[in-house]
Amino acid sequence: MLANRMNRSSAASGIPLSTCPSFESYCSQCERASPTTNTPMCIIFFKFDPRPASKNAYRLILAANRDEFYNRPTKAADFWVSNSEILSGLDLEEGKEGGSWLGINKRGKLAALTNYLEGRPNPDAQGRGFLVSNFLTDQSQDSYSYLKRVSSERHLYNGFNLLTAEFKAKEDTMCYYGNRGNTEPIHLNPAGIYGLSNSLLETPWRKLQHGKRLFTSVVNQPLPCDVLVHDLLNVLNNEELNTPDPVQESQGEGYSSPMLRVLSSVCVRSPHYGTRSESSQSMTPIN
Repeated sequence: MLANRMNRSSAASGIPLSTCPSFESYCSQCERASPTTNTPMCIIFFKFDPRPASKNAYRLILAANRDEFYNRPTKAADFWVSNSEILSGLDLEEGKEGGSWLGINKRGKLAALTNYLEGRPNPDAQGRGFLVSNFLTDQSQDSYSYLKRVSSERHLYNGFNLLTAEFKAKEDTMCYYGNRGNTEPIHLNPAGIYGLSNSLLETPWRKLQHGKRLFTSVVNQPLPCDVLVHDLLNVLNNEELNTPDPVQESQGEGYSSPMLRVLSSVCVRSPHYGTRSESSQSMTPIN
């Protein structure tokens, strides 16, 4: 089950972004030319429970926001024309066409990506969205082996976090790798609730902790499917600002205070940049 909602609202967050040079100077033509333009994207909450006690429970519940500039060309989540087994949104920006940030396929594979907040990205780095697309199309490597290969090429990319998963009849596997952390990917423990934003997995940013509390309160209830989706989308729409946050601010050195403030909510709102799509996804048990 996948619920996806596009949201291109340009409602202001109440913060005068004209005081923030990083937003004011942005345009699609100058993104690559600006060494300090690397606005982070996305937040993900998920519960991985491969063998739930109840037959009506879910093996995976995932809720994710994609944050991006509103004028970036994007295709909403749908089955690919080139491969009807894969369901995802797609990047349509020139040079990055075909990359994605969250997707699944009919063989039980899933991948999700967030960027890592850092001040000076490499303008010549490879597109990170292909890390998701390549895993979904790969038919030879499992989750861990794929991340192992990606880790050997970590220097080719700006900062990222990547989740990969496989859901099969006999075994479920979920793995994580961040190229600004350890050199090795890790297997995620079953029956765990996790949060991932624009730092390494479970880094205690206030927005992540706040959203994770809301997410946990929803997924720990025995809710019907439609109610579960509704409540998860409400979590993703939470616009409460979580500032000050010394942990986020220390990582975001070089970003203006107004910009970091805008990025401190689960659902980001600003005139030109913010939450573009919200996704709620669950994997049902195999009986």
